[in-house]
Amino acid sequence: MAQVPQTFFDALAVRAWCGLALEALGRAREEIDAINVYPVADGDTGTNLYLTVESAVGAVEAVFAGHGAGPGDAGGPTLAEAARAMAHGALIGARGNSGTILAQLLRGMAQVLAAEEGTVRADARGLRLALRHAADSARQAVAHPVEGTVLTVASAAADAAGGVEGDCGAVARAAYEGACTALAATPGQLAVLERAGVVDAGGRGLVAVLAALVETFTGEVPRAVARGPVAGEHARVAPGDGAAGHGHARAKAPGRAGPDTLVGLPAPAAPPAPVACAGGAGPAGGLGEGAEAVPAPAGHGGPAFEVIYLLEAGDAAVARLRERLDALGDSLVVVGGDGLWNVHVHVDDAGAAVEAGVEAGRPYRIRITHFGAGDVHTAGAGRSPRERVQRAVVAVVPGEGLAGLYTEAGATTVLARPGEPPASGELVEAVRRAHAREVVLLPNDAELRHTAAAAAEQARAEGIRVALIPTRSAVQGIAALAVHEPERRFDEDVVSMTSAAGATRYAEVTVAERQSWTMAGICQAGDVLGLVDGDVAVIGSDVTATAETVVDRMLAAGGEMVTLVLGDEAPDSVAEHLQARVRERYLAVDTVVYRGGRQGALLLIGVE
Repeated sequence: MAQVPQTFFDALAVRAWCGLALEALGRAREEIDAINVYPVADGDTGTNLYLTVESAVGAVEAVFAGHGAGPGDAGGPTLAEAARAMAHGALIGARGNSGTILAQLLRGMAQVLAAEEGTVRADARGLRLALRHAADSARQAVAHPVEGTVLTVASAAADAAGGVEGDCGAVARAAYEGACTALAATPGQLAVLERAGVVDAGGRGLVAVLAALVETFTGEVPRAVARGPVAGEHARVAPGDGAAGHGHARAKAPGRAGPDTLVGLPAPAAPPAPVACAGGAGPAGGLGEGAEAVPAPAGHGGPAFEVIYLLEAGDAAVARLRERLDALGDSLVVVGGDGLWNVHVHVDDAGAAVEAGVEAGRPYRIRITHFGAGDVHTAGAGRSPRERVQRAVVAVVPGEGLAGLYTEAGATTVLARPGEPPASGELVEAVRRAHAREVVLLPNDAELRHTAAAAAEQARAEGIRVALIPTRSAVQGIAALAVHEPERRFDEDVVSMTSAAGATRYAEVTVAERQSWTMAGICQAGDVLGLVDGDVAVIGSDVTATAETVVDRMLAAGGEMVTLVLGDEAPDSVAEHLQARVRERYLAVDTVVYRGGRQGALLLIGVE
């Protein structure tokens, strides 16, 4: 159905813009992924931008549904409600560096559009102010802005819009044209782009979003007007060899101009080397973005980990967090406000980055990605893009502490929040982020067996060899990871890891939420429960005493190693007490203790 032009910026315009932007990014996603060479060439900028806008669309549609307004209805929320929903959806769903910055751009616009609660619509002046505030707030969110990135393109769009009179359509078109021109100039601002013969990937995505804004107000799909050395010609904007996901992303023929058509971008002087894309066309959580980090000194390989999380914290705590994370790594972007933030950083110490978030407030939806040795990071622009590693481990973990532990062991992690198990799509995304030919998947939860199986099947359909080891607890995953040897044959490695996990009995100590019938009798709300191999075996009133009983029962059948994973709410003395008891009563049995963070259970126990 043809898009009905919007005269003013109202709630319907917000809805239309988000939908059109999602369509535009869907068309341009593979092209944008393919030109992603800075700072990490792992080919996911287009996918991350798409997922960020997809989350914004979901939030806007939800607020319309809350007002009883369907896709074809004219009634619905106010401009302020729709704009805030757009910004919030983008914030909580932001992926990657460019996605995080796009979320801040949308938030900056929403702050202007929603400034007055009862406002029904904004005019051209309001749109100009929104674009200006968006560009400024995004730049402020980046610790060390670099020109030739999406920040440059956003500023140019706001500058161009600021000097135009007329309606919202005229302002949107001026912003789009200014962004196109700035995008064409990005290779001259970043040497890595010039060497690869491409424009900035994040800026390219913003051009698609602004093209959708033009279409929202005019009903017309704009032609790109970027002016470069070969203006008017169909210039190649992505290198490659013609293979799917790695081929030439060229401007389309004159008969089909659109948001995914860029005419007149500067062509490279010579055909560059192909750009390797991570994970093909699917979502990826690594930060290979057209992004905003100061390049590291020549010869430096860049930090080993990418850490992303949502954070509930106050402004003062976030200001301290920025300083701490800036000292830990690079590519630092912190966006949001009003108590909710999206934090992204590249570091060598992932645990320290998470701990900094814990000190600042409540981090959740934590995603930690290990960059392979072949990554092209900010300092490695002269090296060729990384190849897939041969093998990786992807694991679901229940707490931040365990996420850090698994990540330090080389695994790609998916955080399972209490009451919010990951969907199969999240597991597939993690498999893609691992960027490996072979993947061992550890669900670490019996209830995730079918979810993990579905994710494994989808990943196999994409050409990734996946082995699912049905671990039922994080302690079984620890045992499996301890014997993982990526140098040996895949089948042998999987058999060894499966054997280690199967030889590990698992238990947990938790608190009953309500009265219930169990294998050990009736429990009341507040009782301390000891579960062994998934069934309630002990009902008590004291955490330490219940844990002691559980350990004794498990060691009665033998064992050489006891693993204890403490949750944040476990008593400080329980680990010392259990370690002392094992030493005194069970000869030649070792005990190892880890901090699991907010893992749901008070204590996880493993016996090997």
